[in-house]
Amino acid sequence: MAIKEGWQGRFFEDFEVGDVYQHPLGRTVTTTDNIWFTLLTQNTAPIHFDHHYAAQTEFGKPLVDSTFTLALVTGQSVTDISQNVFANLGWDEIRLPNPVFEGDTIYSQSEVLEKRESRSRPNAGIVTVQTTGYNQDGKIVITFKRIIMVYKRGQAPKIPRLTPEKTPGVKPGA
Repeated sequence: MAIKEGWQGRFFEDFEVGDVYQHPLGRTVTTTDNIWFTLLTQNTAPIHFDHHYAAQTEFGKPLVDSTFTLALVTGQSVTDISQNVFANLGWDEIRLPNPVFEGDTIYSQSEVLEKRESRSRPNAGIVTVQTTGYNQDGKIVITFKRIIMVYKRGQAPKIPRLTPEKTPGVKPGA
């Protein structure tokens, strides 16, 4: 039996300016997501968690907390952009052109805008991406630039790849 390694993420050398990564997973936002995240972050705006209040607004229903949208779309990009991050250096130009509602499914993609060697860390480089999140109808709900410091190939800490012990009389995968 051959053991095949799974996806390890991109390293600095893998990024090319102009590349676009369509992130593989969408996520449907639930009422529970919205209420828990809003309360977890101590956001007291009732438009996010009080359905009666929200029904009286022009939207007629709760808005998803915009910081949840930022966190979700950032998380969706990790597989392609920052699996091998040394440090997240910041977000710029965050824009929210359309609201997100409970029940919306959010998808995202990122375009590489810039890359350069790090002046302070020879084992890493700096990558700037423009990430766009959009809903099930293709409406853009968030855009932002994100700057990361990412390890160069062979420079990241090793992820332990443990193997399970063998149980006598049990076939692997059974």
